[in-house]
Amino acid sequence: MTKQQRKTGYAEAVAELEEILDGLEADDVDVDALATRVRRAAELIEACRERIAAAKLQIDEVLAARES
Repeated sequence: MTKQQRKTGYAEAVAELEEILDGLEADDVDVDALATRVRRAAELIEACRERIAAAKLQIDEVLAARES
């Protein structure tokens, strides 16, 4: 996880992904910025997946502790 990913919360990442998607769906896509936007979207998706995995692990630990 990069420093930027650690600073970006899940909700922020999703919001930024929505902004990127809106920009890509626009009629006037800036082709010069396209690769940068797609790269950033990939970073945000990775950060979201990592946060979901971490949350799942925490949930599993809580449930396992309750079963003990």
